Amino acid sequence: MKIVVIGGTGLIGGKVVGKLRERGEDVVPASPDTGVDTLTGEGLADALAGAQVVVDVTNSRSFEPQAVMDFFTTSTRNLLAAETAAGVTHHVALSIVGIEGLPDNGYFQAKVAQEKLIKQGTVPYSLVRATQFFEFVKGIADTAADGDTVRVPPVLFQPIAADDVAEAVARAAVETPLKGTTEVAGPELFRFDELIADALRAWDDPRTVVADPHGRYFGSELAERSLVPDEGQARLAGTRFEDWLRRSS
Repeated sequence: MKIVVIGGTGLIGGKVVGKLRERGEDVVPASPDTGVDTLTGEGLADALAGAQVVVDVTNSRSFEPQAVMDFFTTSTRNLLAAETAAGVTHHVALSIVGIEGLPDNGYFQAKVAQEKLIKQGTVPYSLVRATQFFEFVKGIADTAADGDTVRVPPVLFQPIAADDVAEAVARAAVETPLKGTTEVAGPELFRFDELIADALRAWDDPRTVVADPHGRYFGSELAERSLVPDEGQARLAGTRFEDWLRRSS
């Protein structure tokens, strides 16, 4: 079975390619680095020729609301049209837990628009929604920083290792299309501010974390469960944050 991974040279895409190859699948990584551009359509037809499955783990380089909306809608339309022309029978896309609950988050709303296009399309699909990655924790802290103070809302947080996300996406790619959504999350629930503080200490980062109920997450004020799946609804991954943190430190 030929599987094309769009975004296959990025953080998640590279891991998905590796995991599928371990399963013995015929995998083609596709990205602008390999001459495939989903925004212009360049190289798509050639890359998808003979493919049964397409995995979309692309990401926008800009988080500016209009730019990210344009990226995901244009890229997805072009990809779905190319898949239909090529006879692809399964479209797998990576998305994010809780995207409907933050209407003032431009990135999340762009992912909502992407999911809507996929659901309205003719290609059978599987959506894999994941919580935030361990690998993004430092970046999250940096965006919440005001000088030496990092303001983080004391809400629930259930991050997941990128390697576990890739495993969930690879698994979806070799299974029957869900024509629906599955969610994956890390094995542990944390308080957002406490996890950020633990990570900064492990990295010898001297900044002080303050639990601020009005602290913003990429511009959004969070409710208690904005970033976590409903109880019992997600498949839980195996990698614990403490173990990942120890290795990363």
